[in-house]
Amino acid sequence: MSDWTFLTNHAHVLLAIARDPGIRIEEIATTVGFKPRAAHRVVTDLVEAGYLDREKVGRRNRYQIHAERPLRHDMERDHAIGELLGLLGPPPGALRPLPGLDGP
Repeated sequence: MSDWTFLTNHAHVLLAIARDPGIRIEEIATTVGFKPRAAHRVVTDLVEAGYLDREKVGRRNRYQIHAERPLRHDMERDHAIGELLGLLGPPPGALRPLPGLDGP
């Protein structure tokens, strides 16, 4: 079996962030299967393209995905990122909150 997959590294990173908006770069790298520097580069790409917002919360980042943004390939531009995340991402309410942000 060859090593290719149907989703890009960018899609994998978005899915990891959708499952845990407070995920650390090192955790993204481990989850997706590449080095932290590559994970940081993909997150930066997504922020710069408007698919993610990154907010500093204490010493961590918290990410917000802009689910309304279109997929980037010409064949898929009429579909939004949220559709992909809805299909492959976590069910509503399954996101892990950041410690200390959601009450005691």
